[in-house]
Amino acid sequence: MKAVVTGGAGFIGSHLCDYLTAQGHQVVVLDDLSTGSESNLEQLTGEPDFELVKGSILDKGLVNDLISECDTVFHLAAAVGVHTIVDKPLQSLRTNLHGTETVVEAAARHGARFLVASTSEVYGKNDTDGLTEDADRILGSPLKSRWSYAAAKGLDELVAYVYGQETGLPTVITRFFNIVGPRQTGRYGMVVPRFVGQALAGEPITVYGDGNQRRCFGSVFDIIPAVVRLMDTPAAYNQAVNLGGLEEISIRGLAERVIELTGSTSTIEYVPYEKAYGEGYEDMQRRMPDTTLAGELIDYRPSRRLDDIINSIIEYKQG
Repeated sequence: MKAVVTGGAGFIGSHLCDYLTAQGHQVVVLDDLSTGSESNLEQLTGEPDFELVKGSILDKGLVNDLISECDTVFHLAAAVGVHTIVDKPLQSLRTNLHGTETVVEAAARHGARFLVASTSEVYGKNDTDGLTEDADRILGSPLKSRWSYAAAKGLDELVAYVYGQETGLPTVITRFFNIVGPRQTGRYGMVVPRFVGQALAGEPITVYGDGNQRRCFGSVFDIIPAVVRLMDTPAAYNQAVNLGGLEEISIRGLAERVIELTGSTSTIEYVPYEKAYGEGYEDMQRRMPDTTLAGELIDYRPSRRLDDIINSIIEYKQG
């Protein structure tokens, strides 16, 4: 394939580029480097079938030109991270709403297969044991910026789905559940690299809230091959598919596991949500995926355990 990867300089996007080029595909990255980094792609510098284009998904002319020369689009560009969403809600909405519309319009115009990376955030405060793709969305007030990301990504999914239905565009929606791996930064609130960084520095590990909230973390090395296989699976078209890990843990338990695996002397410090994010912040108590559909479509079977995932971050940060 010849693929355009929006947001390809980001954590997940850069691993996707590595995988695609290793498989012999041509890859063009479009990234404005607002949260991504050229350093994530330095290993691909000089590759004849790889190109980085610095620009915005809001630039309709540029997006159209790039997609007109490709057959596949992996749309990963988005405003990401809780801090980004809370601190810059208007900018985040513009990027996530108008950017997706621009990219999917160009894909439909030129007949390119289209995959949009969505998120488990779309389920909101639904804490069901094993969220299936048709589970209800339970969101807080639309006036709370905490939920603007979930609302925008839900609309992204709807735009992609409607384009698929009305134009026949081959479309896949992937919902990522807390994906972790090398190159991920704690700068935007990503909890595992933040905890590991604090532990390696011997600083207190800051747990927001009481630490009883539960999450399930997936490895980027399990996720990326699944993303590509889904794009090559017609049965996945015009569906949303959960992708994540299988091992659930509380955030307090995660902090304890990080301390153990790093051999750190760090203590755990609990920080109220209001101090971390401001007044009115809400969180969900549990987020656990049901990945049965991915298993049926592409035989998805995550192989990395939580300790493997944490150790991959430790090794990355230690250089």
